[in-house]
Amino acid sequence: MASYQLRMFANTTDANDMTNTLIAAFYHFADVADPTALIETLRRAGEAADVAGSLLVAPEGINGTLAGAPTSLRGFLEGVRADPRFAALRWKESWSEDPPFLRLKVRLKREIVSMGAPGVVSPETVGEYVPPEEWNALIADPDVAVIDVRNGYETALGQFDGALDPETGSFRDFPAWVAANAPMLREKRAIAAYCTGGIRCEKATVLLRELGLPEVKHLEGGILGYLEHVPVERSKWRGECFVFDDRVSVDHNLRPGAHELCHGCRRAISAADKQDPRYIPSVSCPHCAAEMTPQQEARRAERARQSRLAAERGERHLGARQGKPARSD
Repeated sequence: MASYQLRMFANTTDANDMTNTLIAAFYHFADVADPTALIETLRRAGEAADVAGSLLVAPEGINGTLAGAPTSLRGFLEGVRADPRFAALRWKESWSEDPPFLRLKVRLKREIVSMGAPGVVSPETVGEYVPPEEWNALIADPDVAVIDVRNGYETALGQFDGALDPETGSFRDFPAWVAANAPMLREKRAIAAYCTGGIRCEKATVLLRELGLPEVKHLEGGILGYLEHVPVERSKWRGECFVFDDRVSVDHNLRPGAHELCHGCRRAISAADKQDPRYIPSVSCPHCAAEMTPQQEARRAERARQSRLAAERGERHLGARQGKPARSD
């Protein structure tokens, strides 16, 4: 991006921006020949706009979730879109009463979403986009395999009716699941993939099309786009949607959900989980208690103690990671 475009990112917060924090989730596949230079440009621009969050840059594009004052954050994104490589950039907006991120992180990655398969993701290689308004009719067809390409800790909070759950621990596990289930998938008329915001299902459809499946489709805008455009009374979504920030989950109205985060293992926990005797605030939960070594338990307990001390001083403990790591793999 040229220097004149950077001026668009300057912080222009006004009084109307101070009520809530705007959160923008976005990604865009593009050929980035100079990712290191782009990282420096985006970091300087983000700091000027006073936005926080995580932004990943790779040779295949950008992927981020950022938060800030509405005018400044939108100005930053419009500036990114002024770069011809990202002219078609779109983002999803939601709101938080409190800032969900402490600082801005702009990092270099091999992939903007890690499937272990860097390659070309383009309109020519991905599956067919299905608008949220047409999704219900598609997944109601019993001859369509609906695949949730998210990870197990996400699918546990909510899914679409009838979706297949690969129960992966990482998006890198998805290719192996596809290989193992290819015979079943070939028996279906079509494949319909979905994820949180659209990035993983776009990349997943490239892999699925390589199997020679004739109709590979995916939900445009992901779950978040569906929740934004489809009324609750017509919804085929059940539960809450895991998100990669301090909100942990959102409901159908895109408001913060009922789940919290285990600050030991970073998994989402429900009210029922907190009644379990294995739940120790900021240390362990039913999901991770059996996985811990005594050394890990001691480290988590010390981190919790430092966080309490910081809170007593009116500070936020920087050593306590926020939310699930800011990535969707």
